[in-house]
Amino acid sequence: MSITRLEVHHLRNLRHAAFSPSSGVNLIWGENGSGKTSLLEAIHMLSVARSFRTHKVKSVISQGEAGCTLFARIRHADSELPVGITRRLDGDHEIRVGSSTQTSLAELARVLPLLVINPDAFRLLEGSPAERRQFMDWGVFHQENQFYDAWRRYQRALKQRNSLLKCGKIDPQFLAVWTSELVLQTAVIHALRQTYLERFAPVFQSYLSRLTSLEDVTLHYYPGWDAKRDFEEVLASGIGRDAELGFTQQGPHRADIRIKASQKAAVDILSRGQQKMVVCALKLAQGQLLAEQKQRQPVYLIDDLPAELDRTHRRSLCELIEALQCQVFITSVDAEIMDDCWSPDCKVQRFQMENGCLQDA
Repeated sequence: MSITRLEVHHLRNLRHAAFSPSSGVNLIWGENGSGKTSLLEAIHMLSVARSFRTHKVKSVISQGEAGCTLFARIRHADSELPVGITRRLDGDHEIRVGSSTQTSLAELARVLPLLVINPDAFRLLEGSPAERRQFMDWGVFHQENQFYDAWRRYQRALKQRNSLLKCGKIDPQFLAVWTSELVLQTAVIHALRQTYLERFAPVFQSYLSRLTSLEDVTLHYYPGWDAKRDFEEVLASGIGRDAELGFTQQGPHRADIRIKASQKAAVDILSRGQQKMVVCALKLAQGQLLAEQKQRQPVYLIDDLPAELDRTHRRSLCELIEALQCQVFITSVDAEIMDDCWSPDCKVQRFQMENGCLQDA
């Protein structure tokens, strides 16, 4: 899939921007502050209705405007699907896919699967378990249709159970109902995550070996409790402490992927450049797995690709990006620094961004 047309209105310094990107590599270049990252931000919002830079809608909307509007045409096989998003200062939003108004963010995400490689992606190594859990669940969500329903049911049961735990008196009957639902959905979520990571790990290792000479980088899945024990037993034995704290301590909501190098936390021993290679391998593997399992290529957003990479690693990364044969949007301050990163057969469409204005370069 690919975006064939993109229009942005009133997002940050992009008052009005419109262009028709290529289905392959698109290089957006310009000075710092010219609006390059804002363009990627607009594309990201078309997938999940929110920015990857902030949770505050007011920060995204151009000063003096009541809202921002984004529109795209997305090619699926031999057809094109129009998608539109409006975000307003009051927090309200409107989503249109095709001729219908959509209210489900999950359905929107399925229309345009996106993978982002930017400075924030380092949080996969240095951030909280929530960052890695979100990364893992993106992959499971796009490959397993039943995951989203199980995840919603789990969140509802968790909320209800936690509400009971906060009460002075716990009704054993009510607690048993929501605990039972929690256990049931945990079995589904855990199985889907585990299956996904079993497929994912060798693909990740393959990409990492082609990007760098790093050895002994491993992924360790922690489900959110001691998996050697039955989860229902874990909840039963921890009920006293859960009631004391007022929330459920263990479960899929505490899951993590622990990324290690030589048996130590990767973030503690790898250089910044090495960390970027690990992050890129994680993201490329996720896209490759989606393409193999669902025959759907994601769109990649890569902000400031040259940063922290020498010429050799830039070329290695671009070679793998080119091989994916998917749509890619890359930003760079310097367009020429990437001239020798592509094969002679690769057509790179260049666009120059200047003061929020976009033009073919």
